[in-house]
Amino acid sequence: MSNRIHIFDTTLRDGEQVPGCGLSKKEKIIIAKALEELGVDIIEAGFPISSPGDFEAVKAVSREVGDVTICALSRAVEKDIECAAEALKYAKRPRIHTGIGTSDQHVFTKIRTTREDILERAKACVRYARKFVGDVEFYAEDAGRTDNEFLAQVIEAVIKEGATVVNIPDTTGYCLPEEYGKKIKYLVDNVKGIEKAIISTHCHNDLGLSTANSIEAIKNGARQVECTINGIGERAGNTSLEEVVMILKKHHWLNFETGINTRQIYPISQLVSTTMNMPIQPNKAIVGSNAFAHSSGIHQDGVIKNRDNYEIIDPEEVGVNESSIILTARSGRAALNFRIGKLGVQLSKDELEHVYQRFLQVADRITIVNDAELKNLVSKYLITNVNF
Repeated sequence: MSNRIHIFDTTLRDGEQVPGCGLSKKEKIIIAKALEELGVDIIEAGFPISSPGDFEAVKAVSREVGDVTICALSRAVEKDIECAAEALKYAKRPRIHTGIGTSDQHVFTKIRTTREDILERAKACVRYARKFVGDVEFYAEDAGRTDNEFLAQVIEAVIKEGATVVNIPDTTGYCLPEEYGKKIKYLVDNVKGIEKAIISTHCHNDLGLSTANSIEAIKNGARQVECTINGIGERAGNTSLEEVVMILKKHHWLNFETGINTRQIYPISQLVSTTMNMPIQPNKAIVGSNAFAHSSGIHQDGVIKNRDNYEIIDPEEVGVNESSIILTARSGRAALNFRIGKLGVQLSKDELEHVYQRFLQVADRITIVNDAELKNLVSKYLITNVNF
């Protein structure tokens, strides 16, 4: 089994479904080109049947972005599939992503039908999509809560119909990592012909487990991860692209690789946040403003001496210029001296102690001491040393 993990980005589809995050055609093209530069394998550009605007946006992305697979979503409905195919007509590598709910919850209370009918509709949608494109991905919506035996039956059937990728979504973010991993392993072991298709994950973050579930799925046989920049997505969001990619990069023993240029992670994170009007929480892994910031004196001293003491990622690996030493009342002399040094000022031990005592008074008053305050401290008490 290949150790190459395909990165399927759905920022433009699942991410755009977030209230207030709608994108214009021009904005979708800008982000799509940035995703291409980032190195994703597949871009899910939208859901063409949902609106004329999204249809045109998917078509435009298909025309403008040429070196990655462009994917369009559809339900298991012929009109949806036809619309997706038309929107993808300019794509060099088109993929139709079609499917239906498979959990008893969806079958009996949402779709209000039978398992037998679901099986037939699953086969029919893949069969119909294959008339338009050679690359068809089938999604078993709410697979996370689907009985494994029935799920295997559906997956085996759609592979026989020509599905090239089978998506096993944890649609509600319900599964535990071990449970989701075992589900993927069950399919690997029990679906005849599973080697003819790539198993994909699409995990939501309702319980904060989307990244963990995706990694566990990879370890058990999945070779495509569906994710978004900054983890943006419905409700609590989707699997975060940057988290999955950096986990695989940092844990070499897992022996998996992606095609992502990690130095582009922070720039595209900022682009998506700004364009989609979705702020990034400061403590967000990899791309949050505090991800490489240190304010505790003990941590600051350790990082100044050797970055590896408290940082497992070099900021430059993900496109961040450098770590930040934030001066607060919790900062120690080492951090203060480091930041003063950045201003071009060298202090003796006694001078540093003098400034440090004044610094603590300021830090207690204003919480964070910025460069302007720091310059005032140094200028007032060590005027002979200052050379700004």
